[in-house]
Amino acid sequence: MLPPIAILAGGLAKRLRPASLTIPKSLIPVAGRPFIDHQMELLQRQGARKVVICRGYLGEQIEDHVRDGARYGLAVTYCQDGDPLLGTGGAIKKALPQLGDVFMVLYGDSYLPIAFGPVADAFRASGADGLMTVFRNDGRWDTSNVEFGGGAIRRYDKVNRTAAMQHIDYGLSVLRAGAFNRWPAGEPFDLAVVLQDLLAAGRLVGFEVHERFYEVGSAAGIAETERFILGQQRQAAPP
Repeated sequence: MLPPIAILAGGLAKRLRPASLTIPKSLIPVAGRPFIDHQMELLQRQGARKVVICRGYLGEQIEDHVRDGARYGLAVTYCQDGDPLLGTGGAIKKALPQLGDVFMVLYGDSYLPIAFGPVADAFRASGADGLMTVFRNDGRWDTSNVEFGGGAIRRYDKVNRTAAMQHIDYGLSVLRAGAFNRWPAGEPFDLAVVLQDLLAAGRLVGFEVHERFYEVGSAAGIAETERFILGQQRQAAPP
């Protein structure tokens, strides 16, 4: 069984306007269904049981659709973002009472076709306070932001990128609640600063994955994700 999973689903989805003016990104249709249906089913297949959705912009629509998660085989609860928005780090900080000491984090627009169990196992074996999954992206699907070598993260920076950064933050992390102690509740901050803080302290480990990520944050990303999911469905269909 996986630890609880926080899904960051509070963004404004500006790249998807005008569609995202009336529905949140998580409910954008992909392969004939709201994207979050595919995401919930993926998590259930991976062994997830408890999910906390950090919701913000139009988040009541997500809650009305997903409800308690029972139809996916999950137990889903919600944490409403603040006003002003708390950012990815602040949203997780607010949800900590629901998440417990150890939890996984992924983004509400990500579809990550990897095995989650080995990621959780690697974190438990590491003794660290955080684990970041990384993928050798080489700038192909987004801008690379991680220098990774010898099985370790050497540098992570989403703003000041270097030529040595050939990997990217894949979008799945495992964290201890204590990693958020430095930041006050109710104040906006980004998850990236938490990960950078752990890296500087020698408390962040890396886990390299080899399957590319899919996302629905852009029209091109939606089209790619849809092709991938439809391909998976065809492979799983009985002959």
